[in-house]
Amino acid sequence: MGLTFCNVHFTKQPQRVVYVSGSLMKSLKLSGKKNIRLRLGKDTIPAIIKPIKRAGKHMFLASGVKSAIKVPKSGGIYLRNLENDEVQLGPLVGILSDGPTSSSQPFGSRTGFIKQLLREGSNKCYIFAFTPRDINWQQEQVYGYFLTSSGKFERKMVPLPDVVYNRLPSRRAETSPYINQLRERFMRKKIPYFNWSFFNKSDIYRLLENDSAANRYVPETHTYPDVDKMRDMLDRHHFVYYKPSAGSLGHGIYRLTYLPKKGYFARYRKNGKNVLLRFSSFESLMRMLRGRHGQQLQNYIVQQGIRLIEIDGCPIDFRFHMHKNGSNQWVVVGIGAKKAGRGSVTTHLKNGGALLTPQQALGRVFGSKADEVLQRAKGTAIKLAESLEIQHRHLLGEIGFDLGIDQDEEIWMFEANAKPGRSIFRHPSLRAEGRASIEHILEHCLYLSKFRRRDEP
Repeated sequence: MGLTFCNVHFTKQPQRVVYVSGSLMKSLKLSGKKNIRLRLGKDTIPAIIKPIKRAGKHMFLASGVKSAIKVPKSGGIYLRNLENDEVQLGPLVGILSDGPTSSSQPFGSRTGFIKQLLREGSNKCYIFAFTPRDINWQQEQVYGYFLTSSGKFERKMVPLPDVVYNRLPSRRAETSPYINQLRERFMRKKIPYFNWSFFNKSDIYRLLENDSAANRYVPETHTYPDVDKMRDMLDRHHFVYYKPSAGSLGHGIYRLTYLPKKGYFARYRKNGKNVLLRFSSFESLMRMLRGRHGQQLQNYIVQQGIRLIEIDGCPIDFRFHMHKNGSNQWVVVGIGAKKAGRGSVTTHLKNGGALLTPQQALGRVFGSKADEVLQRAKGTAIKLAESLEIQHRHLLGEIGFDLGIDQDEEIWMFEANAKPGRSIFRHPSLRAEGRASIEHILEHCLYLSKFRRRDEP
């Protein structure tokens, strides 16, 4: 199965004819053939093939071919020659997202990121973005958003893509029957759909429990703990995190502390401010939590607190942004060190946290040992990603891990995100990593759609 890069041009003839330069005919092993089947995404049509004298690798598509399989644009693109004289253009890559729409921001706050993907991807594939509403399942077509050379969106109808990168923004939307059906339909059509859905914290801890080598990095964690388990955890660890299983951005998280001679303390965030409350008894602490959340506490988890390394008395954890590369291997693409704001429960930047490079943070704490600690943390992140992928039933291409390092240099995994935010890439020293992240997403799309040479790095 060969892969060739060529230049595609359009001609105005109405017939279904494909004109192919000599060297491209040779690369595609089509010399002497009269007919081919041409494929884009999930659409295939028969066409007449005619050789032309032209230096280089060129393919000219008559308008009858272009409109029949809806080739979105001319220019450089890959060709795969398959069995039975079938040639596939592509890949056709779809980015699935949504958002409060406007004509200039059709994907809400994610529009800038999606434009970046479309801009970078247009050199290697036919790439477009779409929302669930843009799919016509009866005709197996998508009314997608392509990016023009001037950076504006234009809509074009294309066949169902070769691969889908899921960036749907909302947990609630993702659990709707419509989106569940959408994912299953892509699966039935054998279209790779990666980053299936948001992770629930409880699911992640349960999956990693099945792998003792990975689970050693997870602090003691219990899903849906009863009152006795909460008391036991505070008695043994004196410091725990109590957090919603489906939460994100630090919402609804409590840092609970038990000091035997002083009582119980709850630290949390309310109306944009950090709150610290003291309780004389365990019962009064639980009454406050039930009063604030009621039945929602049934979906909480409790996790052993870890005494993290600190700078200026503020704890630090690390966001590891992981990607699958074009060879289907996990790699660490970006790391941001997040320093908690004073009195904050978490290191989230919106809660007053600050972003540093890992070298800055580890250098201040570990001095000359900083690089050794960082390399160990990178190895741990790759092990965790590999384990999670084995245990998880669906395709993963990207994970954000929140890792911590304690005073004894032990590494801990607190959370895993299937659709990690990109705020770490705003740091001036991490912009190159942000570009590398985009590159890895595109390379993985090429891999999943089989548009990648085995010998490419």
